[in-house]
Amino acid sequence: MERTVEISKNEPVANQAVEIVERKGVGHPDSICDAVMDRISVALSREYMKRFGAVLHHNIDKGLLVAGQVEKGFGSGRVIKPMELIVGDRATFELGKTKVPVVEITRQTVKAWFKENLPHVDPEKHVKTRVVLRPGSVELSDIFDRRGRLKGANDTSAACGYAPSTATEDAVLSIEKFINSPAFKLRYPETGEDVKVMGVRRGSELDLTVACPLMAGLIESEAAYFRKKKEVREALVKSLSGFPFSKITLNLNCLDAKGRGVKGVYLSLLGTSAEDADSGQVGRGNRVNGVISLMRPMGTEAAAGKNPITHVGKIYSVLAHRMAAEIYQRVDGLKEVSVWLVSEIGAPIDEPRQVFVQVIAGGRGVRGRKAGQADMEKNISVIVDEFLSSIGPFTEELARGEHPVC
Repeated sequence: MERTVEISKNEPVANQAVEIVERKGVGHPDSICDAVMDRISVALSREYMKRFGAVLHHNIDKGLLVAGQVEKGFGSGRVIKPMELIVGDRATFELGKTKVPVVEITRQTVKAWFKENLPHVDPEKHVKTRVVLRPGSVELSDIFDRRGRLKGANDTSAACGYAPSTATEDAVLSIEKFINSPAFKLRYPETGEDVKVMGVRRGSELDLTVACPLMAGLIESEAAYFRKKKEVREALVKSLSGFPFSKITLNLNCLDAKGRGVKGVYLSLLGTSAEDADSGQVGRGNRVNGVISLMRPMGTEAAAGKNPITHVGKIYSVLAHRMAAEIYQRVDGLKEVSVWLVSEIGAPIDEPRQVFVQVIAGGRGVRGRKAGQADMEKNISVIVDEFLSSIGPFTEELARGEHPVC
């Protein structure tokens, strides 16, 4: 295992002239795919543990949500054609003489997720689920049968993480969670769950563009739409008052045009644009820390749905962020930390081929003193070792769904 620590002379993202951050909410078609596929992985992992005492080979990381068709107007609407969720890739259907009801578990999980997260969607009527899971390849399935303290990585891939989060990242994440919080929905039931936030910081000023549909059945007219939109926007602006920006501009539903009736407003019948406007796909949603931060290092792995025992695309994606956060908290003199982890197929998951930690130094740290380079590198290595030595219990936590990945 190669281990490299580099002190970068770059400016932290928070100090750069421009910062761009995106967040896709729970009702966004891409977010739906990520969340549902990962929930299926957790459900299958639980079933495998119950039947066999171990998580078996599966990867539920190929999924497509095909948009349906609806008819909607002010105060009314109907579903013409349901959405279709295609669940794909690989799973273990049997071991020895014991069969696993993979398809049934998948369908039940899909229905439960929609009931919990999208209250206007009836999963029996509005979502058609097509399960195209197949048994895994002999080589990858065999990894689970090999003896050893830990399983080998099932792929040669790389992942990255970083810390700390910036005020821009926090604001973008906060505004979506605020809109989709139970308290906000109680106050503004007219708002749908398909929220998208784009934040652009220029210097100390933050510009936010928010898309959030209003529910067709609860909006009686164009005038009512624009009244409610104004109320919602004012509530969103007020929620951002504690963030450290010299100016915040928030634009809501920018495509709206008064005087065009239904064609000039953002209405939704079911709360998600997957009802008729936009399809979704695994891997196009948020990174494992909840945002898409374009100025940061980003891996290419779709963590959602991957098995939590051997697939480093999930394990290392979450681990890298947790490792970076711990290094930032415990090592003095750091302004920013980025971590890259590279696996080699077949090698134990606690032995990555490369660990690369890049830090931006100059701060005084949480204990108020500035550390020397040698001490810094030593302390970072200690933390890296701690995480890798405890990766076994960490994968068990992933299997139980304790670390959200979208």
